[in-house]
Amino acid sequence: MNYEGNIIRPPSEAHSMIIQVTVGCSHNQCTFCGTYKGWEFRIKDMKTIKADIDEASSWGIPFTKAFLTDGDVLILPTKDLLEIITYIRRRNPRITRIGVYGNTKAILKKSAGELKELRDAGLGIVYQGIESGNVEVLRKIKKGAFPHKQKETAEKIINAGILLSQTVLLGIGGTEKSREHAIDTGKHLGDMSPDFASALTVMLLPNTELYRDYRSGKFKLPDKFGLLEELHLMIQHIQVHRPCFFTSNHASNYLPIRAHFPEEQDAVLRTLAHILKHRDDSVLRPEFMRAL
Repeated sequence: MNYEGNIIRPPSEAHSMIIQVTVGCSHNQCTFCGTYKGWEFRIKDMKTIKADIDEASSWGIPFTKAFLTDGDVLILPTKDLLEIITYIRRRNPRITRIGVYGNTKAILKKSAGELKELRDAGLGIVYQGIESGNVEVLRKIKKGAFPHKQKETAEKIINAGILLSQTVLLGIGGTEKSREHAIDTGKHLGDMSPDFASALTVMLLPNTELYRDYRSGKFKLPDKFGLLEELHLMIQHIQVHRPCFFTSNHASNYLPIRAHFPEEQDAVLRTLAHILKHRDDSVLRPEFMRAL
């Protein structure tokens, strides 16, 4: 496989065929992300992409899903995406769902008609990093998108009949903005009501601007119970208007959660309240087991 640089994928795509379509991220300015630092964004040529699809298809693995990397595949022209998706499914008839990462700018560039065309071809899920619902936090981390635009993209994806999975970051507001970040992000997730929502915990990576701010004292990360308080406050303010599967089971988190909202929301809040009341860290993931 002609993989270049760091190849990342969502946990739910662990058993998918992974095809690298772009190298890097078209935005690549977020202060917390070190994944694509040092890599200039580019789209790989169609010949190379199809050669990788051919190689993966020859392995004899009965793939039912495929995932296209890197950071923002939706930035491709729709005709090229359709060609890639169609080729994957022609070579692998069992594949019924293809997923991609999509940032706000790229999603907004797609018309409703284009998104439905991609859905009909096999695009089944878009993963979108929201990080926060607080305007000031989003500005500080240089996300390049604010809540009103994120909400617009959510509506476009959902209305096109494509599954939407959004991620937010615990701790990204630091101790200074922890409460505002938690409340605004919870409300924001409720407004958008994605099919899947995941809370990850920010990890301080040495090659990032956020890490430099941490070392200089400009940014202070909440401790483990501060992060759980943030999670509790966030979930308190999530009021979904359609079913949402919420998780915090990523390896960066201290407490794994998998729950259907709104049905299991109160039970999750009771669990968090109990842990916070008793400051019981025996149920939390040990520090040495946490990772990106």
